[in-house]
Amino acid sequence: MDVVLIGAGGHGRVVLDILRAAGIHKPIGFLDADPQLTDQIVGGLPVMGQINLLPKLKAQKVKAAIISIGDNLPRRKYFKKLLDQGFELINAIHPKSHVSPTVRMGRNIVVAAGAVICTDAHIGDSVIVNTSAVIDHECQISRTVHICPSATIAGRVQVGDESFIGMGCNIIQCLKIGANSVIGAGAVVIEDVPEGATVVGVPARVIKVDKQALEPAST
Repeated sequence: MDVVLIGAGGHGRVVLDILRAAGIHKPIGFLDADPQLTDQIVGGLPVMGQINLLPKLKAQKVKAAIISIGDNLPRRKYFKKLLDQGFELINAIHPKSHVSPTVRMGRNIVVAAGAVICTDAHIGDSVIVNTSAVIDHECQISRTVHICPSATIAGRVQVGDESFIGMGCNIIQCLKIGANSVIGAGAVVIEDVPEGATVVGVPARVIKVDKQALEPAST
């Protein structure tokens, strides 16, 4: 099935590589909000235009898309826009990752090479599980979370919507990571993290709480 990628930046190149390695869908090109990228070639595919090109693609029988943007906020917004326009949002799962057959997965999920998702985990819509990240048994990863390369999340951890789990961090078992939180690169998290909090260090400590992030997300 033909698929269009939304976002032609660095993460877009990664998602394109995953789709090609998996060989299930046929990437046909990118859409990107930056008009300067229109008609450029990224990873051997054209940047066909901006997001307003979606109706034209739908008329051309392009039915599937994936949002290849690393930032959580635009990924959430485009998710709704694509659903509203009737596109099927696919997953990109690298064949050199390991995803247990008991994992429950939503839509628009990216699982990069070397990532491991263990038994009975639940991965929500628009989650990125980046290169060599580990999600252990029975974790609950909510919508639009980005788990960065080499992050390790032990068993039964709950991660709230739109959180950012930094590169190489470690989260011990059975914790709750609040929505819209940021775990700094290399942090070791040994206690629950409040919503909207940024934590860094070993052990991780709160350095700020983003009150704006606690407001309900607009659609």
